[in-house]
Amino acid sequence: MENKTKLEKLGFSRWFQDRVDSGKLRDFEIARILTVNKNSFIVGNGKTEIIAEVTGKFVFNAGSAGDYPVVGDWVYVQYFDQDTFAIIHEIFPRKTILKRKTAGKNVEFQLLASNIDIALIMQSLDGNFNLRRLERYLVMIRNSAIDPVMLLSKSDLILTSEIEKKKSMVKDQLMDVPVVDFSNNDENGVERVKQLLTPMKTYCLLGSSGVGKTTLLNKLLEQERFETQSVREKDGRGRHTTSRRQLIILDNGAMIIDTPGLRELGIFDVEQGMSETFDEIMELSQQCRFRDCSHMQEEGCAVLTALSEGTISKERYQNFMKIRKEATHYEMSYLEKRRRDKEFGKLIKSIMKHKKNKK
Repeated sequence: MENKTKLEKLGFSRWFQDRVDSGKLRDFEIARILTVNKNSFIVGNGKTEIIAEVTGKFVFNAGSAGDYPVVGDWVYVQYFDQDTFAIIHEIFPRKTILKRKTAGKNVEFQLLASNIDIALIMQSLDGNFNLRRLERYLVMIRNSAIDPVMLLSKSDLILTSEIEKKKSMVKDQLMDVPVVDFSNNDENGVERVKQLLTPMKTYCLLGSSGVGKTTLLNKLLEQERFETQSVREKDGRGRHTTSRRQLIILDNGAMIIDTPGLRELGIFDVEQGMSETFDEIMELSQQCRFRDCSHMQEEGCAVLTALSEGTISKERYQNFMKIRKEATHYEMSYLEKRRRDKEFGKLIKSIMKHKKNKK
């Protein structure tokens, strides 16, 4: 396959190479979605980065926003006008897909990014530090088979003893998650983050607004490419600086997908993520007397027994129950929405067929 080496530098690993449809390569080339704009995309193939749009057929067949390309996708494209414009025809199979519930009342998936190897979850060591929010991120990430790394920023704002205490809190409950503390004002700290990043691997930077994601990106790039905004003094929160999702290629060949700060992190379809994030609670649930135990009041509930004995913390148990209840609600609402959409589609087809037969 032509241009294989250049594609590999953009993360086109053996997993994707094994899924190439050689028949399509007679008409199309392979590229990666680097940026998602409102009505267009920027694609790259290791040689050029150009604007692209999807075909009319693509738009017609798309059933929802989730059917469109997202940053990180590999796609089949055609180039035009001396390789200055591209048309996207089809999306490659996705190795991983990071998704959440859309913000607000709508119950629908929002795809954030795809084909991520490692997610960098960023919290600041000041008022933003929150183990319960971290657990929520981990459920979302692990449900997509993405490896997590925890970045604790603003280490210059608190004492070393407090830093170690918070790192221990993470490791005690989430033992297999690597944790790195740093400050954007400390070159050695930023260098520790750099050492985590491997060439040809794709990373995703996640976290609330105001934790220093954009500043870190500028430090990793060694240039002020992205605009930063100050954190509000009133509540310590930042305003959205990143307004679009884009894949950024670092000098060492690693790639980072930057995402806007997520104020709301609704998640559903999370069975795998729950099993890996709350593994000790899920294992205990297998010992409950009743298979459909709700872990709320039943006799013989191993989870409640562990809670009363202090084996699991009250906060961790409550977050487990909250996420599970929320996910179940969203899943049921989503399935009901799909059922109504399907019935509406059948009704439209029936009306059109009736009109056609009357002619």
